[in-house]
Amino acid sequence: MISEAQFQTELQLMISNAIREDVGPGDYSSLACIPDTAHGQAKLLVKDQGIIAGVALAKMIFEFVDPKLKIKTFIEDGTHVEYGDVVFEVSGSSQSILKSERVVLNTMQRMSAIATKTNHLMQLLEGTGAKILDTRKTTPNFRVAEKWAVKIGGGENHRYALYDMIMLKDNHIDFAGGITLAIKKTKEYLKANNLDLKIIVEARNLDEIREILLSEGVHRILIDNFNYEDTKKAVDLIGKKCQTESSGNINEKTIREYGLCGVNYISSGALTHSVYNMDLSLKAF
Repeated sequence: MISEAQFQTELQLMISNAIREDVGPGDYSSLACIPDTAHGQAKLLVKDQGIIAGVALAKMIFEFVDPKLKIKTFIEDGTHVEYGDVVFEVSGSSQSILKSERVVLNTMQRMSAIATKTNHLMQLLEGTGAKILDTRKTTPNFRVAEKWAVKIGGGENHRYALYDMIMLKDNHIDFAGGITLAIKKTKEYLKANNLDLKIIVEARNLDEIREILLSEGVHRILIDNFNYEDTKKAVDLIGKKCQTESSGNINEKTIREYGLCGVNYISSGALTHSVYNMDLSLKAF
């Protein structure tokens, strides 16, 4: 994953772009009927159940829109919430609250859904020793928040993007002329460019795993679209030579069985691309 400094930079870029997209030259609905001197307060109301996520991000959004807004927090990120719970109250300029409302709700609803799904899958993996990973199958321009939500839900982050880890998948291997050549070229490239990046290599079958193991410097082998039996064989072949990761059409019904195969990680694009937003609302009172 990226550094904490870059993580914060990505968050600020996301927030500024989201406000630009939603507010543009002005929130004319509020400007038309609410005096700029008006003050109000609103509460973040839960109308669903699951793991709340995005509280800290909501504070950042309110701060970006109007540093004078005050937030009183009752429930922190990562907490299980039920219908009727009040997560926080915000007070200050009525225009600023309304300007922030939709961006806050959009981010929190999606982040909470992702955190809830991640938490559910982590419970299914309990006792197996495997950890759940996200992927790059994220919403464009919202990746930083979605990966944050996975962490809040108890999962782990895979690489952030194409630049913070080497991942040699099937197409890379085929275009490069094979597994051994792809790994060799990669190591030479990293050395020539003074880059310190971990290398993950995807395997499509047991023979490819055997070939990967002949090369040094591989951090993790991606055991892709294997059945249970072959996954167990792959884990035995790899042993402690490097980390193991299962992926490919793994769902709630199958995830525990893959965890019991002995892999270190299970990656799931569904964490971020197949969730239903948690129902939240911001109500004036």
